[in-house]
Amino acid sequence: MSEEKVITLKPDRKIFEDIYFKGNQGSLLFSPTTKSKTVITIISAVILFITFLLKDSLSKESVGILYFMSFIFLLCAVYLSVSVNKVSRWKKQVQHYLSLLEKCKVYEIRFDQLFFTVNIDGEKETSEWKDFGYFDSDADFITLEGKYSYMFPKKSMNEKDYNLLKKTLKERVNK
Repeated sequence: MSEEKVITLKPDRKIFEDIYFKGNQGSLLFSPTTKSKTVITIISAVILFITFLLKDSLSKESVGILYFMSFIFLLCAVYLSVSVNKVSRWKKQVQHYLSLLEKCKVYEIRFDQLFFTVNIDGEKETSEWKDFGYFDSDADFITLEGKYSYMFPKKSMNEKDYNLLKKTLKERVNK
């Protein structure tokens, strides 16, 4: 593979959107990142509410449990808000990228023995193969992570190009 290979991708927003937002990825409260924190926060809120309703039944020594439950609820709410903020920032970045794709005329991948380049309308990101540390593929897309991180949907290229890219990445990127 001494010559440069070029794979042209179809920059269809819908194709990329289907993968990025698959499985509630874009949901602020129920994405895989925030779902467990949301459930735990709701449970702690219910327990705090029940404890608050039963506060008259508690002895003076047991009132501290109300403070403890309040602390647990606030802690859960803070962790949830941090996760929601993280998902929100990720979603904003993805939306920006998808908007860029919508206007895109040229989206191509170029690679040879030494370099891997992604060209989106003349904006080129070039990396040496050693800059990549992780590669994965499944039936829907290829993920490549390193100096720059990429996701290439299978539907955005033809079968031959998808298999060539997958084979090349398997040979070049250390897992």
